[in-house]
Amino acid sequence: MTYASDLAEWAHGIAYDDLPDDVVQATKFRILDVIGLSLAGLGTPFGQSVREAALAMNGGGPARLFGTGEKAGVTTAAMANGAFSQAMEYDDTHNTSIVHMSGPSVAAALALAEVEAVSGRDLILAIAIGSEIACRIGSVAPGQFHRRGFHPTGLFSPFGCTYLAGRLLGLSPVEMANAAGIVGSFAAGLLECWVDGTQSKYLHPGWAAQSGIAAAYLGKTGTTGPAAVFEGRFGLIASHLQDAELAKDFDRITRGLGSEWVTRKASFKPFPAAHVIHPYLDAILKLRSDHRIDPAGVEEIIVPVAPFILPIVCEPAEEKRRPNTDSHGRVSMQYSLAEALHQGRLGKDAYGREALDNPEIQALTDRVTIVPDESFPGPERFKGAVEIRMKDGAIYAHVEEHNRGSAENPMTRDEILGKFDENSADFLSPDRRSALIARVEGLEGLDAARGVTDLAIG
Repeated sequence: MTYASDLAEWAHGIAYDDLPDDVVQATKFRILDVIGLSLAGLGTPFGQSVREAALAMNGGGPARLFGTGEKAGVTTAAMANGAFSQAMEYDDTHNTSIVHMSGPSVAAALALAEVEAVSGRDLILAIAIGSEIACRIGSVAPGQFHRRGFHPTGLFSPFGCTYLAGRLLGLSPVEMANAAGIVGSFAAGLLECWVDGTQSKYLHPGWAAQSGIAAAYLGKTGTTGPAAVFEGRFGLIASHLQDAELAKDFDRITRGLGSEWVTRKASFKPFPAAHVIHPYLDAILKLRSDHRIDPAGVEEIIVPVAPFILPIVCEPAEEKRRPNTDSHGRVSMQYSLAEALHQGRLGKDAYGREALDNPEIQALTDRVTIVPDESFPGPERFKGAVEIRMKDGAIYAHVEEHNRGSAENPMTRDEILGKFDENSADFLSPDRRSALIARVEGLEGLDAARGVTDLAIG
């Protein structure tokens, strides 16, 4: 047996009634979160470029794009809807693997629900399967992929989507394992776009959804793929992490599978920025509010960080202090803290051109001092701390032990639905949004899950 075949046996055999109640509820919230994010993303220049490309490549198929209802092929609709969901860097994250698992899973499952007999229960189960598997594979060597310029979502979510699609398409365990072997050749995601602020990273959730569906269809029709796609000599991990001395815990892929749900350690996002920045944003906004800080009076902002996040959001310092674009700014600790402190918030409208070019925000960015701190936890927990030193000598400090949206510091139902409401408002009327919320909250009673997409169209 291989890890791919073990996952296939589990994904094939698990039933809806095996899902814990909290996993079901979280999955419903994640469906709404992704649809809201996709609608917000569709409204961006990036979203419009993806929409136009999708319709040009494969318009007129049986599946629909969120928001507009325009028709496309199944894999193309999954690609577009998944890509839309990352356009604002606002999608949930599994803390350990740093995989954005829900965008690909939701996009893939809802695209397949357009052409297959998929009930609400089937949809919840498939999304839970896909997200769980993506996070488990990404946990083999936490933090090591970002460090080498690979995007975990691009590498690991294709596998989650493959097992998800395999379940909805009725693949046998052998066919599903073959599909996983196939998708290993599709899994990819470079982070060179972080250097210049371009948008290719935002395509990765959509490409993962598309790749997973394609691999599942190929596996179903008899195409074969390598059995040891994860642990093999030329497999996913060996090819991407070529240092033989690097610790790799392959058993994380299947350890406790079915009894321990690692997606419980995934976090919703209250801010449209890289997730490791979030506790710092809450800290600086709390200090601003509690002490009525005037940004013009700030001398220095001291920010201790875990070493693993330095290459993700702190370095090179010159790039992070002067981001070129909104996508560049969303992965900058220095800029994000400066805009939040200056504006008093960091919401859907953040990282606009006017803010990026604002000399007052740029001056604050230059006052941010990053301090590596070995005492801070690794990828399993996002901790943040900010110390603000004022020109008048006052010093204010605050620590956030856990990012808001995590299992330890969860967002409330009202916060999650409020985020959905704001993100979907440009495409859906208030009545439509309320109806969609009600449909997803009662999803287990829905005979045809395509009814979710019916209400995700303005």
